[in-house]
Amino acid sequence: MTVQIAARTTGSPIINLSVFFAFVVITLFVVYKATNRNSTTSDYYAAGSAFSGVQNGIALSGDFLSAASFLGISGAIAVHGYDGFLYSVGWLVAWLVALLLVGERLRNTGRFTVGDVMAFRMKQRPVRAAAANATLVITFFYMLAQMAGAGGLIALLLNVQSKGGQALIITGVGLVMVFYVLVGGMKGTTWVQIIKAGLLLICVTFMSVFLLGKFGFSLSAILDQASQNSPLGGELLNPGGWYGKNAMDQLDFVSLSLALVLGISSLPHVLMRFYTVPDAKEARRSVVWCSWSMFIFYLSILLVGYGATALVGSDKIVNAPGGENSAAPLLAFEIGGAMLLGIVSAVAFATILAVVAGLTLAASASFAHDVYANVIRNGKADPRSEIRVARLTALVIGFLAILGGILTNGQNVAFLVSLALALAASANLPTILYTLFWKRFNTTGTLWSIYGGLVSGLVLIIFSPAISGSSTSIIKGVDFHWFPLTNPGLVSIPLSFLCGFLGTVFSKEPSDPKKQAEMEVRSLTGIGSKA
Repeated sequence: MTVQIAARTTGSPIINLSVFFAFVVITLFVVYKATNRNSTTSDYYAAGSAFSGVQNGIALSGDFLSAASFLGISGAIAVHGYDGFLYSVGWLVAWLVALLLVGERLRNTGRFTVGDVMAFRMKQRPVRAAAANATLVITFFYMLAQMAGAGGLIALLLNVQSKGGQALIITGVGLVMVFYVLVGGMKGTTWVQIIKAGLLLICVTFMSVFLLGKFGFSLSAILDQASQNSPLGGELLNPGGWYGKNAMDQLDFVSLSLALVLGISSLPHVLMRFYTVPDAKEARRSVVWCSWSMFIFYLSILLVGYGATALVGSDKIVNAPGGENSAAPLLAFEIGGAMLLGIVSAVAFATILAVVAGLTLAASASFAHDVYANVIRNGKADPRSEIRVARLTALVIGFLAILGGILTNGQNVAFLVSLALALAASANLPTILYTLFWKRFNTTGTLWSIYGGLVSGLVLIIFSPAISGSSTSIIKGVDFHWFPLTNPGLVSIPLSFLCGFLGTVFSKEPSDPKKQAEMEVRSLTGIGSKA
């Protein structure tokens, strides 16, 4: 009887795994073919800046349309309704920050990493070390979300109920991801992102069109059916289903919104992708194409989320293996049977593999380029030894990501990503904006801004309900939280801006006017950006 129920819920494991392995084989072949020119640091870190704005824009959307977007947001909408959709609104609006303030200037100023920009007119060694520390912490938190999504998806597909079995699957996903990075570098990873983004957009568009057709192309009919199939009833369509229960919840939502809107343009693996295009014009085109791709995707996810409630039911979603993250796969099985479930699951797996590969590449590049090449070797590292260090770092990061994914298995991946975004917005965004736009900003202010945002964000997360003290906490059965908000953005982001300001004002260290002038000309015109 149990086997029959599992079959009705997850379809055929053979079909699911066959489609997934077919995708892995194809993308591994693409990665292998893209490795013929990974002999220099520019090839390995930035694909030789050879991608067009259109290609990079689709890859950018692939970098960010992760398990959090596909599995987490669709599940949040299916279970919590309106408040779940607000995640996607915040992430879409966030690209305006990247388009108007960061993208073009960042491309002109740096070469491979965020540390290139932060350290441009500062003391190299302490600033690059701080930038690398921030990058490693942020990418680790982001990886937790992707690996948690992998565990939940496998639990649903293969009906693997034991934590040990899910841990083995997470380990397998992590090993494939590390292989992508070790062999393909940025070029191979970018092509995987492009393929994955295209498949993901086609998949969610097909599902949303099918849903509309099933309900007579009436959005109202879908929403009515969803309301009837949810314990929230009509409140599923109104604000407050998740964050509106009291004043503290509303404050928590403001904190979440700040993290979502300001975090995107601060993520190391997203910022690193601006270096894969030849100039600032293509960087702007990248953001425009990425924004349109995400607009289409999130409109479709709105339909997928409410459609899952309408056809599957929020109770069944919550109680399925993988919890909220199972909404999109369960809907796929409901409307297209085992074959569509296998395709959707393969796309979700591809999403996880590609995004974690991008994160691993960003983290390993930051350590190898900023710490090894510029701190330890004082900018005199041999390119081959630098790439070797980057690959060794990728192995270590992959191991830590696997352990973290096992620990956070079962959490809503969109929520986990919001924590990484809060850290990115706290440690990176104030520092980048001050560096690009404030002439007086100096090394002391840079270090205060990075570490002030990073440390405050980490401390507030550790002692928040996200970690302990609530039914949805990562660590169950204990309570050591004293910070009332689940997301620290409302406190840590302004604090980072304040730390950067105070560190600069109270420091006796003068800024470097020549370097500042050079940076201003370079960021605005691109002169010298290929040096």
